[in-house]
Amino acid sequence: MLELSRFLLFLQLEKRRSSLTLQSYEKDIRQCFAYLEGVYRISSPQAVTSSMLRSFLVQLLVDGLAPSSIQRKFSALRSFYRFLRKRDGLLADPTQGLAMPRKPKRLPSFIPRDQAMSRMMTMPSGESFRDERDRCILWLLYHTGLRRSELLGLETNDIRFREMQMRVLGKRGKERVVPLSSQLSKTLQSYLGRRAEIGQLEGVPFLFVHEDGRRLGPRQLYDIVRKHLSGLPGLEKKSPHVLRHTFATHLIEEGADLNAIKSLLGHSSLASTQVYTHTRIEHLKKAYRTAHPRRSE
Repeated sequence: MLELSRFLLFLQLEKRRSSLTLQSYEKDIRQCFAYLEGVYRISSPQAVTSSMLRSFLVQLLVDGLAPSSIQRKFSALRSFYRFLRKRDGLLADPTQGLAMPRKPKRLPSFIPRDQAMSRMMTMPSGESFRDERDRCILWLLYHTGLRRSELLGLETNDIRFREMQMRVLGKRGKERVVPLSSQLSKTLQSYLGRRAEIGQLEGVPFLFVHEDGRRLGPRQLYDIVRKHLSGLPGLEKKSPHVLRHTFATHLIEEGADLNAIKSLLGHSSLASTQVYTHTRIEHLKKAYRTAHPRRSE
């Protein structure tokens, strides 16, 4: 589909969306048009009506797809048709006026402070390159709240030990500076020392790699985090993002300024950061229900 190819090129070059975002948009839009072609025998975006899209969305519900996933697919379609209206002069936007299923409000999963510190301090170090690397990854995620893509994109020259800070390239190419604690700085130096002992890694720019020089991928990162967070009671998710949530939640609990947390996380709006205040409120409610002597009145 020519329109889709131009839309993806627009997202890549002008909006600077990541490759994962492009893959997701393409998959969702192609799924929709495969359905429309099969049911209505149309393949042109210009021939699509609101009722046709509604039929597609209803079918997703019937198939048992979660409301959050349906909203993601609708968001891709809405962006696609906005592009067609601006660039191709499309008169009618079939995504307008469609009601989406409400996405249930979910609070971020995080690790309680005592459990997080216990797990960080008991991780093995010094036994092998892999141990040093994995320990450094966990410490870095917990101490900085980096996104998965930000951590995997780090290069060795992004670490500035003299200034005790690190350069991070966030979403849409936005750069920010993240401070390093003394403990994290020592952990990074220990890892880089072990990394320097492997000749194959000389000249490899990326910070986190395999011993043969290959860049660490998203799947490997997820497996590392899941392995080291396994066994923590009450923690359903064990992904890198859980450590990002933990970082922000612990800052909130210590009274950190919300705007400062927003800057550290690389959020574009304060609304994204405010979810962590709700996490803290729910934590307080739970403590009240558990311990207050007049909780049942």
